[in-house]
Amino acid sequence: MKRKLLSLSLVAVLLLMAAVPALACTPLGIGKGASEDGSVMVSHTCDGWYDHRIQIVPGGEYAPGTMMDVYVDMCLGTRPANPITKVGEIPQAEKTNTYFHIGYPFMNDKQVMMGEFTWSGREEVYNAAGMLYIANLEQLGLQRGSTAKEAVQIMGELAEKYGYGDGGETLVVGDKDEIWVFEVCGGGLLWTPESEQPGAHWAAQRLPDDEVFVGANRARIGVIDFEDKDNFLVSTNLTALPEQMGWWKEGEPFDFAKIFNPVPYGGPFYQSRREWRAFSLVAPSQEFPILDEFGAYPFSVKPDKKLSVKDIMNIYSDHLEGTPYDLTTDKAAGPYGNPNRWPIGRDQKPEGRTGQDWERAIAMFRCSYSFVSQSRSWLPDPVGGVLWFGEDAPDTTVYVPIYCGVTEIPTPWTVGERHKFDPTSAWWAFNLVNNYANLRWDAMYKEIREKKDSYESVFFAEQAATEEEAVKLFNEDPAKAVAFLTEKTMERLNTVEKGWWEFAWHLIGKYYDGGMINEEGRMTSPGYPMKYLEEVDFGGPALKDLEEINKK
Repeated sequence: MKRKLLSLSLVAVLLLMAAVPALACTPLGIGKGASEDGSVMVSHTCDGWYDHRIQIVPGGEYAPGTMMDVYVDMCLGTRPANPITKVGEIPQAEKTNTYFHIGYPFMNDKQVMMGEFTWSGREEVYNAAGMLYIANLEQLGLQRGSTAKEAVQIMGELAEKYGYGDGGETLVVGDKDEIWVFEVCGGGLLWTPESEQPGAHWAAQRLPDDEVFVGANRARIGVIDFEDKDNFLVSTNLTALPEQMGWWKEGEPFDFAKIFNPVPYGGPFYQSRREWRAFSLVAPSQEFPILDEFGAYPFSVKPDKKLSVKDIMNIYSDHLEGTPYDLTTDKAAGPYGNPNRWPIGRDQKPEGRTGQDWERAIAMFRCSYSFVSQSRSWLPDPVGGVLWFGEDAPDTTVYVPIYCGVTEIPTPWTVGERHKFDPTSAWWAFNLVNNYANLRWDAMYKEIREKKDSYESVFFAEQAATEEEAVKLFNEDPAKAVAFLTEKTMERLNTVEKGWWEFAWHLIGKYYDGGMINEEGRMTSPGYPMKYLEEVDFGGPALKDLEEINKK
């Protein structure tokens, strides 16, 4: 497959365009020694307009010589203006795993999990001739890899062979034993499929088992120890282009992030604030300093206490509460403590603030979906891999457990247009609730969190018994365990989807016209905070008019 090379200036424009919708994701990786129950955990918030539809793609066996089609850009599957097109084909593997496809494919039936974030990086390494984008690599890594390390090696080799045509990206790749952080960018402007040179630059670093990783839209792998084969993997000739371009000299430490992503996109704290916040929440005793986009936090840290799935969900609901950057208490939060901040175009910003933006919290209204996964070595694969999935914004979603062995997902979770309201889609129920809450965040958010917990607390309470029964059935016949978990997962997804639509209509019927219907069916007025009324000079103009009249 050949694609015409783009000029440097056009590449810059394309990278900028790619970065705008990707102002985005915040994945975490939690090693088995850092989790409460010994699970390896991966999480991801997919922030932006990306495909939210879950599709189970069965594994299979293929005759030698079988080819598979390659499509880009698969993550944009619900955008009418961005049709997914076939760009080439590559040889199919003789045997593939079942994997779960979504905007950024996230799980296979071997308990391998993936979270993603974008960092774009240097325009000089971008190459439009590269066939594979990050979602393609995830698809291929999950289909062909049975461990995290194997998936990383497969993705790296394929990116080198067929070329990587996307901007810089990071994947957090976990299995039932360990986590690897994989970072990749293009092979350079001069690479072609015929050049016999590697079509990608990539590196991967192993997360210590007792530590936690967080990434937020800037490259995170620092100095690479090329001699440490147990903890680092790298692409062919990784140092050649950086040395040729003058980005690195032999004898200097090879800092992957500084070399390939020297100027992160976004405002000065767009990435670092989220890294600081996540690390501060899991290890407050370390008192991490405030750093801008050029200051690097550690690759990973030891948490003060071992973390649960619920702990990660709570991190994903964070709006910087209790910090000097609290989005629920600043002036922009308005009278109702609303943490949501709508995008502002470059030409709409105040003079002298063109390089600035709103504070960026981990919780984000424009999230397509998020998840927290568990991979567990002591359980059979169909039972051990479970991904707690939530549609739309993480602070107002309900996380439902989906086991990696299931064979079916209810239709409302597999469909949904995004350019128009679609009542057949579960995503729209959650998006409706999140958007409606903006009318009266202080009142509705409390109610949403209570409703959210009413589902999740049941799922957590049932988890041990569900898995105990599944293991018992697995020992009798693996197919029985798969059928049991599929039925249980379908039941829970259906219950949440139906219940969340009902909850959306409940909120609409309870909160309207600035009022709230109480338990007696009477309209009450929540009013405004006194501080806000004083700040806006409530009654001031009328009082001044009266004073003026009385003078006469």
